[in-house]
Amino acid sequence: MASVKLDDCSQTLELNVNIKDEEEEEEEEKIGESVSHGDHVETFSTSREQLEDHRAKRSHHCPHCEKILPFLSKLKIHLKIHTGNNLYSCTDCGKSFTTSTKLKVHQRTHTREKPYSCSDCGKSFSRLDNLNAHERIHTGEKPYVCSDCGKCFKTTAELKVHQRTHTGEKPYSCSDCGKSFSRLGHLKLHKRVHTGEKPYTCSNCLKGFTTSTDLKVHQRTHTGEKPYLCYDCGASFSRLDHIKLHERVHTGEKPYICSDCGKCFKTTAELKGHQRTHTGEKPYSCSDCGKSFSQLGQLKIHERKHTGQKPYSCFYCVKCFTTSTELKVHQRTHTGEKPYSCSDCRKSFSQPSHLKRHQGIHKGEKPSYCSDDGKYLKSSAERKGHQRSHTREKPYFCSYCGKSFSRLGNVKIHQRIHTGEKPYHCTDCEKRFSQQSNLKRHQSIHKGEKPHQFSQTS
Repeated sequence: MASVKLDDCSQTLELNVNIKDEEEEEEEEKIGESVSHGDHVETFSTSREQLEDHRAKRSHHCPHCEKILPFLSKLKIHLKIHTGNNLYSCTDCGKSFTTSTKLKVHQRTHTREKPYSCSDCGKSFSRLDNLNAHERIHTGEKPYVCSDCGKCFKTTAELKVHQRTHTGEKPYSCSDCGKSFSRLGHLKLHKRVHTGEKPYTCSNCLKGFTTSTDLKVHQRTHTGEKPYLCYDCGASFSRLDHIKLHERVHTGEKPYICSDCGKCFKTTAELKGHQRTHTGEKPYSCSDCGKSFSQLGQLKIHERKHTGQKPYSCFYCVKCFTTSTELKVHQRTHTGEKPYSCSDCRKSFSQPSHLKRHQGIHKGEKPSYCSDDGKYLKSSAERKGHQRSHTREKPYFCSYCGKSFSRLGNVKIHQRIHTGEKPYHCTDCEKRFSQQSNLKRHQSIHKGEKPHQFSQTS
């Protein structure tokens, strides 16, 4: 027999149970009971109401937390939580448990033993309750129903977490910044922001990630896997959020509205960036020159001016560019692509700015003129370049020989003398040239043209 002293009421409970090495399961009282009288047995019945009343009298309250236990043996085990008396310790990690059953389940984390197998798919589990929850995947059973919205769940844990979407309860708080979360797993992931922990490493490039999901998505940059397919146009994507954004191209959905001007956007990021045009906010600053930008992408592009980084290379001439847009425009010099057409004369252009300038001819626009000679130019950039012919200003210098030029384009062409770069190649004979005009003149040879003929004098 064992005695347990309860500190708050100074009362000793005599637990008339044998202390065993594992949790005791008392035999449940039956509605029909038998009493022996020597050589014969007398059987009598008791009503279910009497039985319930009898059980109620036998229920036991924990004086520490007011929890109600049905059996004394259950109370004995429960009290160990308050007394700290954990009799069963793990020899591998030292962790203690109130019952040998709990210890046995815990030890499977060390031995990797999984004695419970699913009869449908063969998957194994270390705990019986985990197997029971898993089997509901096959049966489709969802016995736990949300009283607020009627949604069903496979486990009580899933239901409990879901109900927090209705109550707004966020019981898990970050000790570093105070941010609260509805799930313990979300808090654990958040804490890695403060600790810098990145336990998941890519085997290809050794880059670290805070979650296994982030790692899985990243690995697709190596494998090229794009499992998400757009059924409208066939485009595929490596991430689910990317295809959801893409689908708005087809649906035209722009759910995010600017409260200042009413303009709509497909993403919250686009809306946030746009709103800075109203507020004038420029939160991203260059650490080299202090220049500020409203968008992070603009800052990253700007920083390449200081680092000299040009990550985008031309497939045709290996020339490098700071942005993908610059590369795309440049490649049209090789492919001859001119996707922008004038609706008035059908003339095509490789850049939208060139088309816009051309369209001014049809409208009779003369946007810029030189104040020195009154000459009209097609753009302000051309006007500035032209005016240098009057001022003799040459602000662009060759970094190799120091020669100066009035136009930036001229210094770029000149520098090819030093670098040997010849970005323009003939598609007929693969001969290369440093200037596009030289290429055009050469191509006339293949066409049988004689662009420069001089009349002979007798």
